[in-house]
Amino acid sequence: MSFDSPRRAIRAHMATTSPIAPFFASPPPAELFGRDIFNLKLMRERLPKSVFERLLSTIHNDAPISPADADVIASAMKDWAIERGATHYTHWFQPLTGVTAEKHDAFLTPTSHGDIINEFSGKMLIKGEPDASSFPSGGIRSTFEARGYTAWDPTSPAFLLKTGERLTLYVPSIFLSHTGEALDAKTPLLRSQEAVSRQAIRVLRFFGNDRVTRVRANVGPEQEYFLVDRRLYNLRPDLIMAGRTVFGAPAPKGQELEDHYFGAISPRVLAFMTEAENRLWALGIPARTRHNEVAPAQFELAPLYEQINLAVDHNMLILKILRETAAEFGLACLLHEKPFAGVNGSGKHNNWSLADSEGNNLLDPGPAPWMNSQFMVFLAAVLRAVHKYSIPLRIGVTGAGNDFRLGANEAPPAILSVFLGDQLTDVIKSFIEGKDDTESWRGGAMAPGVSAMAPLARDITDRNRTSPFAFTGNKFEFRAVGSSQSIAAANIALNAAAACALDDICTELEKAAGGSDPRKAARQVLSKFFEEHLPVVFNGNNYAPEWEVEAEKRGLWNLKDSVAALSHYTDPEVKDVFTRHGILTERELVARQDILLENYIREVHVETKLVQTLGRSAILPVALSALKKAADLVKAVSDLPRPSTPVKPEVLYYQNLYALSADLTVLLDELDQKHAQLDSMSGVLARAQGARDTLLPLMGRIRAAVDGLELCVDDNLWPLPKYGELLWQ
Repeated sequence: MSFDSPRRAIRAHMATTSPIAPFFASPPPAELFGRDIFNLKLMRERLPKSVFERLLSTIHNDAPISPADADVIASAMKDWAIERGATHYTHWFQPLTGVTAEKHDAFLTPTSHGDIINEFSGKMLIKGEPDASSFPSGGIRSTFEARGYTAWDPTSPAFLLKTGERLTLYVPSIFLSHTGEALDAKTPLLRSQEAVSRQAIRVLRFFGNDRVTRVRANVGPEQEYFLVDRRLYNLRPDLIMAGRTVFGAPAPKGQELEDHYFGAISPRVLAFMTEAENRLWALGIPARTRHNEVAPAQFELAPLYEQINLAVDHNMLILKILRETAAEFGLACLLHEKPFAGVNGSGKHNNWSLADSEGNNLLDPGPAPWMNSQFMVFLAAVLRAVHKYSIPLRIGVTGAGNDFRLGANEAPPAILSVFLGDQLTDVIKSFIEGKDDTESWRGGAMAPGVSAMAPLARDITDRNRTSPFAFTGNKFEFRAVGSSQSIAAANIALNAAAACALDDICTELEKAAGGSDPRKAARQVLSKFFEEHLPVVFNGNNYAPEWEVEAEKRGLWNLKDSVAALSHYTDPEVKDVFTRHGILTERELVARQDILLENYIREVHVETKLVQTLGRSAILPVALSALKKAADLVKAVSDLPRPSTPVKPEVLYYQNLYALSADLTVLLDELDQKHAQLDSMSGVLARAQGARDTLLPLMGRIRAAVDGLELCVDDNLWPLPKYGELLWQ
């Protein structure tokens, strides 16, 4: 049997063979969890008691570690890794590329006797030296200035990762330039964590709490992703190189019936999920929830809450494990925010809260929030952070991929607002009016109406899935983060904004108290802050067109795309959010603006070249071949008798093919011209604006022509796997 295209051959092969679903035996989760990390249990066993206690102080209280202790820790870490079969170690860091980086060094060191020893000193643990010239620096480093430093982050445990049959010891690290600037995502994240802790402790001290030593942000990021058959994926250069389909007509069935959402997980996908979870558990990552998402071939994995720096590291590992495990099951894991047009894209719901060193959640309202002054201060700070400092938060979720998703009826809009629910909103309105709200705050229970079932407890608030920043009982869910993005940028911005808001409010509290009852002072100050920031509270449908009009009346920013948001990065009020508490220096901040704009341009640049290449080498030849067949058909039937009707289907078919092929040819030529003009422009912001305003709309018009051709060209000829084949397996 012969086929006109590899796509058809693969479809035939898939119809007659079973999908790859290897079985990997694993121990029970209780034995597996944390097996591959140098965790506290191992540290307690392998380190002298005094060194272990000082390391605990470093982890929990940010106390600096001494070189002597680092030597002892490095030796114990090396012995454990070698016992497990590791031969190399790497400082694992997060440069401003959006992915992680690593350079492997062997433990072995030659001796003067001609043999080798395994060496890993405290100096080697604490500091590494990768080449900094090839990583994005936004002008901080020139090409000829190559020196950069990785530095061990002792607050995140070292771990072992296997590649093939080789194990490597990974040491979580930060990345600095030779002159000390942060070249990574981790350094400002750790700075932001300290900043929000300092300001939160000021609030706790104001209310007389002298016991708490630190406050930490905790995060639980829900991760969405798509899975497609790898054989079909390999026939889509756009998926391989850009992560999304630049062409593709809608499948006959998409997500209209919503039957995929929470549906039964297929055996092949469940086998993949099980193995991915086993690998995550071995790394101490508390993956807990798995389910089908609303779009076909879309799924979600959600871990439990963790301290924010661990959550960031673990989410980067989740992305790596999902991709690598999928390949072993003959699948491709797609992490782009919008791999397929016309169905929901993927996000990363960033559940954020604050907890003190005694384990108290500072965003828990308790049974009577109107009497819980401390909670009300933190609530006011969140409202102020989202309202007054919304641009930094919007910058934290920028990206060319996320622009395809934000604002569609699947994700929160670019307008940042806060959902509190009617009851909590009534509480803050009562604060503004100077009254105690004791009536509206009730959960209660609801009866299912089935005799055998007990009443169900009702939550205080409903859930609003359209809100970009929703209160969900004792935490806030920031739903605008893109699925492929590191959660570091969003949480740096969130911590920075929260630190500034807490600073603003606490300064007013301290002025107002003057030795009087702090709760009375809080009542007075909070009424003013709640009134100022009530406009950011919106409990309705964020997808409704009316909300955009209403938001403008309320004075809320609507930065609809990444370029619009990034153009404000160096506004004085935005710079203040990042520089006030030392999270970024002005030089680091300007560099990040440049890097993010360059990243945007490069993503659009890659997609432009894909459209040009696929359009000319894959689509146009097929279209012209189909056009020739249609022209031959028109000639062949022109002299044949036909019914007395003005309709000539072969002519209409030929004309449709001709019009679409002509459009494609003209538009590809125009794209070549515009792309060349863009490359010759100077100024990174101007080039980003050109990519947004010129290239993206033009590629959209080309896509319309190609998708039209897909729907009418002979299916046997079409070269690219179609949506129906990719999404429904």
